[in-house]
Amino acid sequence: MKKIDIYIIRKFLGTFFFSMVLILSIVIVFDLSERLEKFLEKEAPVQAIIFDYYVNFVPYFANMFSALFTFISVIFFTSKMAYNSEIIAILSTGISFRRMVRPYMISAGVIAGLSLLLSAFIIPNANKKRIDFSEKYIWKPYNFKENDIHQQVAPGEFIYMSGFSIYAKRGDNFTYEVFKDDTLVSKLSANSIVWNDKKEKWTIKNWVLREFDGTNETYTVGKEDIDTVLNFSVKEFTEDPKKIKERLTLPELDEYIARQKLRGSSNVVEYQIEKYKMFSGAFSTFILTLIGVCIASRKIRGGMGFHLGLGLLISFSYILFMQFSTVFATNGNMNPLLAVWIPNILFSVVAFFVYRAAPK
Repeated sequence: MKKIDIYIIRKFLGTFFFSMVLILSIVIVFDLSERLEKFLEKEAPVQAIIFDYYVNFVPYFANMFSALFTFISVIFFTSKMAYNSEIIAILSTGISFRRMVRPYMISAGVIAGLSLLLSAFIIPNANKKRIDFSEKYIWKPYNFKENDIHQQVAPGEFIYMSGFSIYAKRGDNFTYEVFKDDTLVSKLSANSIVWNDKKEKWTIKNWVLREFDGTNETYTVGKEDIDTVLNFSVKEFTEDPKKIKERLTLPELDEYIARQKLRGSSNVVEYQIEKYKMFSGAFSTFILTLIGVCIASRKIRGGMGFHLGLGLLISFSYILFMQFSTVFATNGNMNPLLAVWIPNILFSVVAFFVYRAAPK
């Protein structure tokens, strides 16, 4: 690694982390001013505000916009190098533009690896504390509104509830059916099923059990409450599904997706999108870095301001494309993997053409 590589890497990473600290400081000030009234109203402890909310808010927000920070950083310091004639000096020594891009890609690799590590393992654990704090002091209580709940909880095992109350943690008109080779083996019916926090089990009230063995049927009626372990958790009804995905690490997300597919859940696509975003977001760092260095390395009329304006336009266009494609995947029939990667594919084409037009 030559001095020019170290120089560019230092400039890139230094500008990236400095801009991130600067923007995050501004965001925290605005967020605090917006939420201060709620913090005071609900008497949130200062220690919890700092360590449970803002300490965990910083990596979440930083990773969400890391591609934007990367792009702005590349545009800013490369444009400055170009207007100080440093790019001309580098290329005039015989170093090719392709060789000059190498330290940019190394820096992008560091940021992409850090982004993937954060989104796959660190941020989900941080989000648990941040979301718990938000549910207690900021957000309104979650209200489960679905009726006629019918789910597959394990291979050949199905449950049904006419409704579920998250306050009482009770499901009404409960049935639990077990099938073997498409044949009904047993059916448990109850007026209600209630979650017992102390025992961490379901309590079934006024139940009837029918068991089938060929043409024979065993019929059992129970008036006494029984505690039982079933293959579903109360958290699936008491927690907001949109917040669950933010708490899951990559291995937990894979496991959750498999479980939701088994149950025939309608929101599997949302969790698949969340998984694919971890990788596509990290990869976008390379694409936006290449576009940024190709645009900012040329001296043009308008100066650094034009470069920054163009950079913001491209970066926000990327974010807009990402939002559109994920909406089509969530509400339409588009493959979630394709939807998440469409912005990267389109901007890879843009990167190819701007690279062709870059000063050599």
